[in-house]
Amino acid sequence: MPREIVTLQVGQCGNQIGGEFWKQLCLEHGIQPDGLARDVPPPNADATAGGPTSTSVPSSPSSTGPGAIGGSPLGNPRMPGEMGHNNFIDDRKDVFFYQSDDEHYIPRALLIDLEPRVVNKLTHQGPYRNLFNQENVFIAEDGGGAGNNWASGFRQGEQHHEQVLDMIDRESDNSDSLEGFVMCHSIAGGTGSGMGSYLLEALNDHFPKKLVQTYSVFPNWSQNQSDVVVQPYNSVLTLKRLTLNADAVVVLDNTALNRIAVDRLKIENPTVDQLNSLVATIMAASTTTLRYPGYMNNDLIGLLASLIPTPRCHFLMTGYTPLTIADYYQNGVPNTAVDGSPLPRPAYQTGAHSASVRKTTVLDVMRRLCQPDNIMVSANTRKPSSCYISMLNIIQGNDVEPTQIHKALQRMRERQTIKFIPWGPASIQVALARKSPFLSSTNKVSGFMLANHTSMAELFDRLLNQYDKIRRRNAFLDNYRREPMFRDNLDEFDSARETVQCLVDEYRACERKDYVDYDYTARGGGGDGEVLEE
Repeated sequence: MPREIVTLQVGQCGNQIGGEFWKQLCLEHGIQPDGLARDVPPPNADATAGGPTSTSVPSSPSSTGPGAIGGSPLGNPRMPGEMGHNNFIDDRKDVFFYQSDDEHYIPRALLIDLEPRVVNKLTHQGPYRNLFNQENVFIAEDGGGAGNNWASGFRQGEQHHEQVLDMIDRESDNSDSLEGFVMCHSIAGGTGSGMGSYLLEALNDHFPKKLVQTYSVFPNWSQNQSDVVVQPYNSVLTLKRLTLNADAVVVLDNTALNRIAVDRLKIENPTVDQLNSLVATIMAASTTTLRYPGYMNNDLIGLLASLIPTPRCHFLMTGYTPLTIADYYQNGVPNTAVDGSPLPRPAYQTGAHSASVRKTTVLDVMRRLCQPDNIMVSANTRKPSSCYISMLNIIQGNDVEPTQIHKALQRMRERQTIKFIPWGPASIQVALARKSPFLSSTNKVSGFMLANHTSMAELFDRLLNQYDKIRRRNAFLDNYRREPMFRDNLDEFDSARETVQCLVDEYRACERKDYVDYDYTARGGGGDGEVLEE
């Protein structure tokens, strides 16, 4: 039985990346823009793919010491009951879609914003305008937005609480076995940060036993590139809720995405659509084992459990190789017709904007995933004191065998290229997944990395430094004081900063051997969140 996931797209940024995510899922599952399913390509089609089977190479704690890498396969990658190499039998569209009475596939998605521009573009323009359920669209009546003010977004979230929660209830009741929620948002603006923070708290109260994962876009760190002067305030206030109310946070760093687009893909001035295409690729890759299930990592809790050893350290970085930008945005025209029929060129393939990777092997892909150039967080993972807490690689390819994974892990262990925490198992988990039969690619093997790394502290520390610069002078606080939360005092700012500082301290404590004796509450990290027990 599939474990369904409901997606909440909050704010301008959340709806933009959410829109690209659903386009990518439709392409991978053969769903036309109007929601009807395409026929599975015949076995001799160009986009050959065996069933969406996968196998996992789990961590092997006993095989290696700290700082090394280990792993062992589970054997034959073919799932029990698979109907041959080119048949497509276990495509779990139901995880993210449901079927209507007229056989159309509809995303389990809520489109939420306080101003109408981006949501209206998704639901009234373009080939995918009929994909979404119009009952799952919420736009505030006045349509004025939150004005890049976290407090305004939070207040309006509270104001529209009943209407949004009714939509969430309806969508969750439509699921047979709801596993959790995924939220797409930005932490620097007004709606995604403020209303997103309120919804995180509401989901925790309303669905205490369901997982909450977020794809959170972090702002550009250079003040020259930032267009929101109060983004440090908004970011710190949101980070408090992400720390206390989310089970996992996938960090999407705008600074790193821009760097990758410029340095790796050779795009001089990357557009928002091109960056969102990168984000959609990351989001789709991170859910591959949920939608094409195998023996392990086939539900959200199985995916996240081994990556997050302690409740607070749940901020995950990503990597992907080989990097490409979809032809959809290279040419400025879609490569599917309005009726959903494919145009001559494949939906996604390497082209004008692609990293120059001519030959891909499992070892090469796994090495590249650990290189800072391919990691989508602007933090130094090669700093001598920093280390990996956990790592999961999802290798996609139709001809990849577990023996190739073994050899790649052995080579990486011999070279000791990756440093792990001194107090836990040192191993890379690997999941094998088939590629979608509906898409063609010039690369035989691609890889996605989801990792928990102590260098996240650097990201949060940089944010706190920016926050302190303007908070020290009480700059730009007038609009916040007009909102009920800050009318009497600014204590919430101090509380949020303390929570983020405790998060930084804990990530740095993870680098030490005595982390198992670390007392979070002694450093002021208690509050209304979870408490680590010794």
